[in-house]
Amino acid sequence: MGEFVRLEVADGVGTIRLDRPKMNALDAQVQRELIEVSREADTRDDVAAVVLHGGERVFAAGADVKEMAEMSYQEMVRHAHLLQEFTRAVAAIGKPTVSAITGFALGGGCELALATDLRFAADGAKLGQPEILLGIIPGAGGTQRLARLVGPATAKDLIYTGRFVDAQEALAIGLVDRVLPADEVYSAAVAWAAQFVGGASLALRAAKAAVDRGLEVDLQSGLEIERVEFTGLFATDDRTAGMTSFVENGPGKATFTGR
Repeated sequence: MGEFVRLEVADGVGTIRLDRPKMNALDAQVQRELIEVSREADTRDDVAAVVLHGGERVFAAGADVKEMAEMSYQEMVRHAHLLQEFTRAVAAIGKPTVSAITGFALGGGCELALATDLRFAADGAKLGQPEILLGIIPGAGGTQRLARLVGPATAKDLIYTGRFVDAQEALAIGLVDRVLPADEVYSAAVAWAAQFVGGASLALRAAKAAVDRGLEVDLQSGLEIERVEFTGLFATDDRTAGMTSFVENGPGKATFTGR
């Protein structure tokens, strides 16, 4: 268990909780703890899905600017690998993931949210990539994941201007998937995640891999990725259980074991 990041598991849902007062600034220690906790969530059998949450006040206000301001070019050459690795680790969780966003999700905080499958936001949340105002660009995946999510033109507008986006605009452009009152965001995210408890975990992992990897390649290569993932599931007990149950009892009654 890290000092600022912890994994809490209840009823099959894992919550990765950021807790670095006051604004959950993502310094190198927090980034390393996120990597460790993400890998733990990915491998634990008692975690079916994951919620990423920064608390009631703020999701994450970004990277620790004070820490970065003191870095030389040579130091950043080394640190930039860590800067991308913590969002890669979240994205690599082979289970359904959702960010529960309250308050600010800016810079590295927005990039962290982009690394999950879905984003639920409070009606008062603010998101953005303001790095340009510091004379830099997003460095934890923002230029790539944001463009893939909302399209290149909208991503360029947000990155070029550094402006903040409120929850309703974020919903309109596809940056978030649901807007709720602040006191309902986390519970809604947990409820979404809970539907996968007892589900076909190997099929969910395959589906996530097929979609994510397919977005990185051309259509024909993506179809090949899908074919391999689809075919591989025929070696699982879950596929046998699911199809047998469907034939005998109809849909939605199978018991899956994750094997």
